[in-house]
Amino acid sequence: MSETLAFDNLVGEFQRVLDGLPDYRIGQNKSYAIKDAALGAFSVFFTQSPSFLAYQKTMKRAKGRSNAENIFGMKNIPSDNQTRQLLDPIASSFLFPMFGWVFNNLVATGQLDAFRTFDDNLLFAFDGTQYFSSKKIHCPNCSQKTASNGVTTYSHSVITPVVVTPGNSRVITLQPEFITPQDGHEKQDCEQAAIKRWVKVHAEQYASQKVTISADDLHCKQPFCELLLDNDFNFVLVCKPTSHKTLYDKIDSLATSGTLSQLSVHRQNKRFVEVFTYRYANQVPLRAGEDALLVNWCEVTVTKGRDGEVLYHNAFATNHLITDKTVVPIVNLLGRTHWKIENENNNVLKNRGYHLEHNFGHGKQHLSSFLLSLNLLAFLFHTVLELMDEKYQLLREELSARRTFFNDIRALLRYLLFESWEHLLDFMLEQLEVLVPP
Repeated sequence: MSETLAFDNLVGEFQRVLDGLPDYRIGQNKSYAIKDAALGAFSVFFTQSPSFLAYQKTMKRAKGRSNAENIFGMKNIPSDNQTRQLLDPIASSFLFPMFGWVFNNLVATGQLDAFRTFDDNLLFAFDGTQYFSSKKIHCPNCSQKTASNGVTTYSHSVITPVVVTPGNSRVITLQPEFITPQDGHEKQDCEQAAIKRWVKVHAEQYASQKVTISADDLHCKQPFCELLLDNDFNFVLVCKPTSHKTLYDKIDSLATSGTLSQLSVHRQNKRFVEVFTYRYANQVPLRAGEDALLVNWCEVTVTKGRDGEVLYHNAFATNHLITDKTVVPIVNLLGRTHWKIENENNNVLKNRGYHLEHNFGHGKQHLSSFLLSLNLLAFLFHTVLELMDEKYQLLREELSARRTFFNDIRALLRYLLFESWEHLLDFMLEQLEVLVPP
């Protein structure tokens, strides 16, 4: 394991990031440090234990120390209400350097080599998800929608980009971008605007890595494609006929004239033959007008070999050159991999212990987005440990059910005092009689 990304170093770097959090308190009453509040909230997400801090307060009184101190480096444990009050005024962007630090070290240690796909690109998948909704609770950063009956619903949504690759259930979490009212704008914020902001802010860090951006049809528009190209990103975007009339008129014209390229591939699965029919064309207009951006287009239709029943169909616009040799990997390694952001990121965060949609605290300013960012970092830390830490890997193999793994973590940290995270892993491996290779 690279020591750079060992747990203690992850937490150490995280503490350095937290040292930069602003303290907006006025007056002399500063019994609890902002850093401790942030570490405490993070520890709850990392252990997936809502009562973790309460247990650690009890342990501190009984034993003079606690796991919050030994594992996460907390000095004092504020109450839940105090934590929310301390963190509410702080913008989530103060946490973003931690995402970049992890990414850079995954690159440096070669861990992202396994995530590279077509033409040695990293695939960044983008999608928006809602994580809070209420008809009563709201803050200035809420989006709002008023129904015809006059009832207003307040919500928070976020763009959660991740690095994905075919055949790998892990995803690498990147900095989020929150869909929230923007200063100086009268219109509601939206997913398209949020993704554009992300590109403008973070392109300098990531574009040098050969990155292809993947997103759904909502973003397959000329301004976004031009923004990506201007920032040295490649793209593969879902491209539907209903929103790209000019492009599909051109495709129909090429098909009618017999000049639309086509390739068929037969694959035998366990029950029947699947026929993959690929069609593609290069340099077709994305929209009407003389200034239309020319993109490359490809489509795949998967059918049953005998009866022709359509099993899957989708189409994509990209800047990658499409040929008989590249159309299959462009479609299958880039285009069709977009679904992983929903299945292996959003769904995991919502249904596998991170409780993305739970209201851990809404606040009056930034609390909701700050806590969600801590939750994403907790998910990222576990992913890094799965990739890098041999002892963690052995435990996950032995305790293959995610729920069992976290149940054991919660119980042990409640009742036993450990000197460090490494001590906890060693104890678990010993009790489970799992041998650690020399």
